[in-house]
Amino acid sequence: MRILFTFLLLIVASFAQAANEIDSKVEAALAAEARPQTDRDRDRNRRPLATLKFFGLKDNMRVLELMPGGGWYTRVLAPVLAENGKLYIAMGTNTIREGVLKEPGFEQAEVLEITDNLHRPKGSRVYTVDDFDFGVTGLDMVVTFRNLHNFGTEDRAIVNSQVFKALKPGGLYGVVDHTKRHMEADNFENRRRLDPVLAIKEIVAEGFEFVDYSSLHYRADDELEYEVGRRSVTGNTDRFTLLFRKP
Repeated sequence: MRILFTFLLLIVASFAQAANEIDSKVEAALAAEARPQTDRDRDRNRRPLATLKFFGLKDNMRVLELMPGGGWYTRVLAPVLAENGKLYIAMGTNTIREGVLKEPGFEQAEVLEITDNLHRPKGSRVYTVDDFDFGVTGLDMVVTFRNLHNFGTEDRAIVNSQVFKALKPGGLYGVVDHTKRHMEADNFENRRRLDPVLAIKEIVAEGFEFVDYSSLHYRADDELEYEVGRRSVTGNTDRFTLLFRKP
């Protein structure tokens, strides 16, 4: 009986260690000495550990980050995945190619060369994307943070369909974006927001299963009225956080 009890304790301990490993690796990435103070200042608002745990991130996954911007999440994901997993980055990667990815410790992150397929027509508020292929398959997870609003309906369909194609069966798709009031007509103030109901509808239409949503980035004092860059709103927008799975 004592041997069985010890064995069970070891199993529980191993599961606890596996569960805590992501916590410690994310926290180490957030505490990295080379991480800019401007990134640190956003930690409380973006809640990266809770967000990545909601998505189900594990350190042995093959993960694709879409439209990484200045690399805020890249600086978190790359160290977490460096030892046992793999980070790919695609779409709008020029900034981090010349910045974050040239810094020590980010050499293993791989850029998928499809940025030339991304265009912003003169005078347009949104990007268009040529039909493309990420060039990788069997991914465990794809994540995108505050980016889908940058595309129109047809172009989001192209992106979502290629995400579906790149994921393995059971692969996860995590989406965070600025909330737009449901069914509100487009106007200048809501141009960088996305209706979460529409986002769910579009992603499910590409074959995904809707798994869950989180209120991690819910902000009661965002009236969903103003452009996300306005001084009274920026840094405190209401954002929806959604998780999908490829069957």
